[in-house]
Order: sequence, then C-alpha cells, then structure tokens
Amino acid sequence: MPVAQERSAVNKAILHRDALIGAALFIATMGFCLWQNSRIAVLWDLSYLLDSSWRISLGQLPYRDFPFAHAPGTFLLHVLLIKVFGRVYWTHIACAALESAAATILAWRILLRIFLPLQAATSWTAASLAATLIPLGIYSIYPHAIYDGDAIFTVLLALYLVTRAAEQWDESPSAVHAGAATRNILAGAACVVPVFFKQNIGLAFLAAVLFAVVLVILTRRLHNRPIAQQLWFLIGLFAALLAAIFTIHATVGLANYRYWTMTFAASRRLPGIATILGVYHQASLLWTIPAALGGFALLRTRSLRGKLWSRILALLLLTAPFLWTMLACFFNSDPDDRADQFLSLWLHLLVLATILAIAQVTRFARARASALAALLPIFLLATIHGTFLSQQLWGSTYSIWPLLIVLIALLLLEVREIAAPLAATIAVTLLLCGSLYAISLERLDYIHLDGAISRSSLPALRGITTPGPWLSNFENLVRFAGKSIPKTDGIVLIPGEEPFYFTTGRTPQFPILLTDRATDPYTPQQTAAEMRAHNIRWLILKRDLQLTAPPEYETPELLQAVQHDFVLYRQLPGYNVYRRK
Repeated sequence: MPVAQERSAVNKAILHRDALIGAALFIATMGFCLWQNSRIAVLWDLSYLLDSSWRISLGQLPYRDFPFAHAPGTFLLHVLLIKVFGRVYWTHIACAALESAAATILAWRILLRIFLPLQAATSWTAASLAATLIPLGIYSIYPHAIYDGDAIFTVLLALYLVTRAAEQWDESPSAVHAGAATRNILAGAACVVPVFFKQNIGLAFLAAVLFAVVLVILTRRLHNRPIAQQLWFLIGLFAALLAAIFTIHATVGLANYRYWTMTFAASRRLPGIATILGVYHQASLLWTIPAALGGFALLRTRSLRGKLWSRILALLLLTAPFLWTMLACFFNSDPDDRADQFLSLWLHLLVLATILAIAQVTRFARARASALAALLPIFLLATIHGTFLSQQLWGSTYSIWPLLIVLIALLLLEVREIAAPLAATIAVTLLLCGSLYAISLERLDYIHLDGAISRSSLPALRGITTPGPWLSNFENLVRFAGKSIPKTDGIVLIPGEEPFYFTTGRTPQFPILLTDRATDPYTPQQTAAEMRAHNIRWLILKRDLQLTAPPEYETPELLQAVQHDFVLYRQLPGYNVYRRK
C-alpha cells in the first residue's frame, strides 16, 4: 500500500474512533443529567431561574426595573427558550443536559490537545479522564440549569479556542496570515463571555487571561520575538468587552449593572481571604503532598528515572492519595465523610498545580516551555479559586470538575514515564467515587430528599419530579390562585420557593421574587413599605419548605411589619394566604 493511502487509512480510523468516543461521552453525560432530573427537583433554585426568566421575557429589565444580583447570560438563554417553546419545563432541563454533554466533549478535545506530546495511548488516556465527567459533568451533581454551569461551559469553550490559537504562538512567522488572526480574535472575544454568566468565575478567568497574555508579550519582546498574534488576541478581547459594555449601557444602564452585580453582590456573598485559604487547612495534605513530591523527585533524578523499581515506587507514591480516597469511599458508611474525603482530592491537586504553574512560568521565561504550557495552569487555578469565592470548596465544586480534569492532564505531562497507569488510577477513582457522590445527592443536602416520589400534572411543569409533598401542595396553591385571586392583583410569595409566575403565566408586580439575603436588598420594614407602594393585595407564606433550613430572611419581622395591612384569608396545605384588609 502506498504511504499516502496508508496515512489516509490511519487518519480515517482515528476519525471513526474519535467519533465513537465523542458520541459515547455525549450520550452518557446527557443521559446521566436527565436521569438525575427524573428523580429530583430543587424548587428553590428552579423558581429563581424560571420566574426571573419569565419576568424578563415579559419585558421587565433587570438592574433597571428590579434588583438583580446575577449576571444576565443564563437568564437570557432561558428567556430565549421561553420565547421559542413557551412556558414548558422540559426544555430548560433538556438545555442543561445538552450543555453538560457539550462541556464534556469540549473538555475531552482539550485533553487530546494537551496529551499530544505523550504520543502513545493519547486517545485512550484522554477518553478515560473525560469519562469521569459523566457523573461529574457541569450538570451531573447539580442537575438543573444554573449560572455556575453555564459559566464553566463558556470557560471551556474559551479554553478550547485559546489552546487552538496559542499552539502557534511559539512560531515566529514574518507575517500573521488571516486564519491565525481570526483564530486569535475569536479566542480573545470568547474569554469575555464568562463574565456575563457568573461574575466571580468570569472576572477571575478574564483577569488571569489578561495577566498571562501580557506576560507572554513581555517575555517575547525580551527575546526579540514578534507579538502580532498576541495583539490580535487582545484586540478580540477588548472589542468584545467594549461591545458588551456599550450594550449594557444602552439597555439597563452601566451604573445600575455595576451596582447590582458588583457592589451589592459582593456585599452579600464575597468571603474574606482567610475563609478562602481556610479550605487548605486539611490534615491529609501533610502526607499526600510529600508523597507526590517524592514521586516527582524519583522521576526527575537522572540516576534513578530509568530504573524499573524507581518508576514503580514513584507510581505508588503518586497514586496513594487516590487509592486511599477510593478505599474511604467504599468502606465509609457516612455519606458526609465520604464526600469530605473525595473533595479533599481538590486541595491535593490544586497545591500540585500551583507548583506546576510557577515552574511553567519560569521555564517559559527561560524559553524552555511553550506559551500554552505557561498559560493553562494560570487560567485554571484563577478560575477555580474565583469559583470558590461563592461557596468555597464544599459548595462550589459541583460544576467545575472539568477544570480539575484539565489540570490533572497538565500534571500528567510532568510524569510522562508513568502517565498511562497514573491516569488510569485517577480515572477509576474519580469515576467510582464521583458516581457515589453524584448518585447519593450529597451536594443537595440543603433540601429534603425523603418521601414518596411525586410528579406534577400542571401543564407548564409536566415532567418535574421530586420526593415529598411539595409538588402536590404547590399544585393546590395554583388551583386556589386560579379560582380566588384575580390575575391583575399583585402577589408576594414568602420566601418564593416555587416557580409560581412561570407556572401560572401571571405578571410579577413586586421587585423581589426570592426573599434571600443574596438576592433581596430590602429589610422587612422596607419590604412592607414596597408592598404598599406596589399595591400588593395578597401575601402567601409557605409554612413547609423543601429547604432543610429557612433562608436568611426575617420572616417573623415581616409578618409583624404588615400585620395591620393583611389578614389571614385561607390556610392551605403548606401555605398561609393573607389578603389586604
């Protein structure tokens, strides 16, 4: 067979193999997300997403017409679904499942590019790590559409485009052709998008991108190398940023947007540095980090790296934290302890990745590493720690596992001699322990998970499923409102743990939908005053919450503030209905 035909046959086989792997990853990730949604619904979060998207679809603009502490991207996406499909619950879940599957594919394609230097077993190593995202995808642990998952999807898309563009940054062409300029412009523009899905994630990512690209430019100028590609990248980034700023100014007002998404949101959520660094007070790091560094040292010592016993010992040292975690997951009967042990792997890997980032920047400054190798650890570490600003390690990791998988791939490049068996051990650990973590719904322990499974028969919520009486109680409230509350009357629901407006098609007439400290700027007295100003006729208090603990809101103080305005009208299962006197 001629050489050209042989290469063509090999390339065709690779394409077929990758197509099968990609299809399997896509279908499995999407299926896992849909399965999770078939057994649980977090009404608190769904109500905020669906009701906020519904009110925006009616023409009420956030930041200008009502307080809103989140970036608009996720809500505008779901406004589009409402405009196209109407008030139908399943489309929002299908969107989350498709995004989760697409995010897994993006992570897998990034892994393939990272693993190219390994040469042998590149495809299967990438596939085994990507397979861990079936139970650990952006919408596998927490299965509903939410801004964190959307932001990570856009980060992965930007990373994929950056890896494609930056692969050519180490070349020194006399002129940049149109294709390279376009790739850099698109990659730069994509880095802006996450900011408008989740502030802490997007801003951390964007800041890291700017820092890293400026570092690349300064280093290349120091070595008298051209910087045209990096300048095209920055042109794309700043053009997209200016376009977004102008759009915000022309629609809702830049001052409004800055106050609610930056000043107000930071005042309610932003933790101190001590809180962020506090997650690293993990006793297991006292042995896992020395063990890993010992393994690295064995593989970097010239007199030892070629010896079989040295490689075996290095492999044992590097796999020890993962093997220990696997044993803990299967022999510990307490779900909380299992989850703590599993999540402690994050800290171990982040410490190692920080050491790697410092080493790669140093190598790049000495022209001993590629620009991409220096950039990626900085991007990933900044984005992960930016995510931690929201709910730290326990609460924030549910949608950012793809970023950890990419970090693991970068670490594996440092131990190429044992990369394949180490990757297999890590993949098995994450797949088994991650499946237990996701299936047990341990991350959703802030809602009640007991009781018989119930399904909604309401047209807008058909397909929603969750344990307990919450759906039947809510359906009874919807039927009562349809019969007893005129559609033109203003209603306030406390705390707002149900997608009432999305379900009924009513128009919200009060600025706040969810009485929670993270989203509600009013004191109980201010809420009472606003209810009078907006002529609110009905107050519906939910007595029995799906949340295991009430939100951070002074409900008794509010009832006291409005006691002279409202009288108890009806008691329904789970609800008290008050009417203005």
